[in-house]
Amino acid sequence: MTAETLLQFETPVAAPDGVLYRARACAVKTEWGTWQGWIEFDSLDEPAGADTLRSPRETTQPNRTDTEYWATGLTGVYLEGALRRALSSTAPPVSAPETPVFDGPAPHGSVGRLSEPRSPAILDPFSVYEKGEPLLRKQLAALSPWHLLNIIADYDLSDADRTFLARQPQATLIELIAGAVRARTSESR
Repeated sequence: MTAETLLQFETPVAAPDGVLYRARACAVKTEWGTWQGWIEFDSLDEPAGADTLRSPRETTQPNRTDTEYWATGLTGVYLEGALRRALSSTAPPVSAPETPVFDGPAPHGSVGRLSEPRSPAILDPFSVYEKGEPLLRKQLAALSPWHLLNIIADYDLSDADRTFLARQPQATLIELIAGAVRARTSESR
């Protein structure tokens, strides 16, 4: 899929070292039909064509309209945080064009322990499970199916094809998550 720029921000964003950047919200439709959004930053203090940075994934939305809505709500404070995340990312900078440079957000670090997610899911099922499986099931039941799919993907809870999982009812996804978390927690003890 081809990435696109959703919104170009006019107000420059300052890095902790004082370097100014122009920010743009970018997005791409995933193979699963959801949309991922991230922020790209062009340095204003460097010559044209200097480094462009990108943040890790900042959002996952069910469609393009919701992703555009997310972009319109970004504040200066949020962009400063995204710039700090981009600066701490291991993704190498590239030349700066007007369209998105990358086809997706920067990858998150690898999972070292089960309690450290590799990407920002809406809920850490392992952390909630520590407080009891009934609480985990209750919190999962409050989430939409696409949130459940993101938890499954972010925590590598299933080898099943995402398209197949997307056709499953919410109850099946909850069972899959609870069972996988229970099994991994038992293995680690």
